[in-house]
Amino acid sequence: MNDLLLLPRPREIEHHDATGAPANASVSETREPGLPPQGYRLRTVGDRISLAYADPAGRRYARSTLAQLKRGCGELLPALEIRDWPDFPVRGTMLDISRDRVPTRGTLARLVEVLDLLRINHLQLYTEHTFAYSGHEAVWGEASPMTAEDVEWLDGLCAERGIELVANQNTFGHMARWLRHPAYRDRAETPEGFDTKFGTHLAAAVLAPTEDNADFALGLCRELLAHHRSHRINIGCDETFELGKGLSAGEVETRGKPRVYLDHLLRLIRGLHADGREVLFWGDILRDHPKLAAELPKKNVVALAWHYEAPSDPSALPDSLFEILSDFGITRDSLRGFESHVQSFEEAGVPFWVCPGTSTWNTLIGRLRNAQGNLLDAAEVGLSRGASGYLITDWGDNGHMQPLSVSWPPLVYGASVAWCIEANRDLDLATALDTHVFEDEACVLGALLVQIGNLYDTTGKTAMNGSPLFTDLLVGESLLGSMGEADPSQTARTIELLEEAITELVQARPAASDGEVTRLEIGAALRLARHGAWRIAREAGFSRPTDPELAADLADAIEQQREAWLARSRPGGLADSLGRLERTLDTY
Repeated sequence: MNDLLLLPRPREIEHHDATGAPANASVSETREPGLPPQGYRLRTVGDRISLAYADPAGRRYARSTLAQLKRGCGELLPALEIRDWPDFPVRGTMLDISRDRVPTRGTLARLVEVLDLLRINHLQLYTEHTFAYSGHEAVWGEASPMTAEDVEWLDGLCAERGIELVANQNTFGHMARWLRHPAYRDRAETPEGFDTKFGTHLAAAVLAPTEDNADFALGLCRELLAHHRSHRINIGCDETFELGKGLSAGEVETRGKPRVYLDHLLRLIRGLHADGREVLFWGDILRDHPKLAAELPKKNVVALAWHYEAPSDPSALPDSLFEILSDFGITRDSLRGFESHVQSFEEAGVPFWVCPGTSTWNTLIGRLRNAQGNLLDAAEVGLSRGASGYLITDWGDNGHMQPLSVSWPPLVYGASVAWCIEANRDLDLATALDTHVFEDEACVLGALLVQIGNLYDTTGKTAMNGSPLFTDLLVGESLLGSMGEADPSQTARTIELLEEAITELVQARPAASDGEVTRLEIGAALRLARHGAWRIAREAGFSRPTDPELAADLADAIEQQREAWLARSRPGGLADSLGRLERTLDTY
């Protein structure tokens, strides 16, 4: 068997010049404490299959590898010995469920199934307002939220597969969905919102750093934690953009924004430590302040160092762009890769994880090349700098229009390099997807997703944290937008490739349980991406359909997106998400 078909690819495979074991041979299993944690050794030589494992996780992964061998090799297994264990002890995924799209139980069950395959052992559902907190119906009432019963069901499902479901509730920034309601507005740092450097007015999103707000946030955390068996929680605390622009302005003026931020973070940490909890928080605010980071507890705290761009040389980007981005904590150094994001925590002796992303948000069909560079950089820096975990984030900014299927390629790649970077850095992603995720007998979907995932920079235009195919599709949204000028031949070729993908998608024969949903949602994403490319051509004066034709196409694409959404996600945020597309439709 070609070892490329094993997922993740094992660290060590030794092929023997001997007869392999029959697939139906009895399996001897032996615990061997001397193996690395989560490690195993699998031998299929002669008439025996022997399996040695370090712990229950190692046994699970050994059995999974054996099952893959049996599926791929038929009645006779190849004669080989596999020795395998992970680079990172914690390998996690975080799914955004707060930007309109809350998954159905069926989608969550499928997610857990794939994460189990990928040896992911940690899962978070990023939450702002989409848990049904008692007494807060005004906030979540129209969101189709996760209920206590949903969380307990998912927690049990994860536990059966060796995955730790970890509570996640933002507690400082990103609270706009709460603060928009009159009953909570007085908790805001800037109740009336604030103006940004790029000329837009943003609604209040940050809780003022007060004792009362800390108690309020801790109450939410405790209610959510009651439905998880894990003792961990991610309290967020990222992107507190308007801190110091309102209620805390005087305090920030006197003591400095980083100090005011840290003191409030410590209020939250201490409250949860008193409950015996381990606290995870996003590290972007303290990233450039090692002396302050050194004041954090060194136990039961984990800084989540996140960064979502592949390493690049930002010297070619204009100063004016960084003047705008400075409000959001983005500097030239921060674009060079994970090194600058972990240094403060490493120096301070604070445990940290590296947190790359899928690069699917603000794209429709992905930024796969960027994602792979970002995921690989996280693994390399994390290993060299002593990160104890690797968390792949899958966000849903601006309506969460990308489908779950578009996130499978970066999730597969990221999980694989988190398991063993050297064995998986050149993973044949298309083959892995078709064999293990889609079970596509036609071998279409893997290559198709890899190809369309790299169309984000093929029109001549570029976008930071997104794709022009998405940013140019929407009007009036708070996006950074695209940069550069469209090229006629490149734009035409991009449209041609998208149309070829729409045609080729029909040939796919995915046998996975969600195969038909996969085809439906990829088709919807392709339709919207093509419309985005047509809008790029329209703005540049290139050949494209007439405005009435564009209106008819977008109206049809919106209905296809609606159908795909409801096959995967709950209805709560659908109107908000589609409303962004309907505003574009109104311009024709």
